[in-house]
Amino acid sequence: MKITIITTGGTIEKTYNEQDGSLKNYSSILTKILGSLRLPDLEIQQRNIIFKDSLDMTDEDRDLVLRLTRLEMKNGDAVIILHGTDTLENTGELLYHEIKNPPCPIIFTGAMRPYEFRDSDAVQNVTESLIAARLVEPGIYVVMHNRILKFPGVFKDRTRRTFDTN
Repeated sequence: MKITIITTGGTIEKTYNEQDGSLKNYSSILTKILGSLRLPDLEIQQRNIIFKDSLDMTDEDRDLVLRLTRLEMKNGDAVIILHGTDTLENTGELLYHEIKNPPCPIIFTGAMRPYEFRDSDAVQNVTESLIAARLVEPGIYVVMHNRILKFPGVFKDRTRRTFDTN
């Protein structure tokens, strides 16, 4: 199976800066996550395109995600997008409205806590996304916290600290 993973930053990829005490997006942590998993029959292509908190993403950034997703969905069996959770629903709705009848699953995932934190949900969510890529029909989804939610109508439930649908 061939999967493209597009990384945009977000909480999942934030790293701690010991010099100033900040959490920022400097580079992708995806290689670390994938290196901890046994994936003998997957061909994964990683596309690092943006290193931002999703609250800082612009319309141009979302358009870049859309353009690259359109390109990569023709080249493989699934596309997974690592995205910040605060505005993931905005990018997901954009792709839902702009990509009619995708030929493969397009899956958004992220984390509520950075990968570097001991209690992070990052590895769980990436693992679940890889499994979902094999199981779901073509469409646009969020896969997090043991749930597969299909667009449209997916939103971040800030009270429950997860995603849900209308």
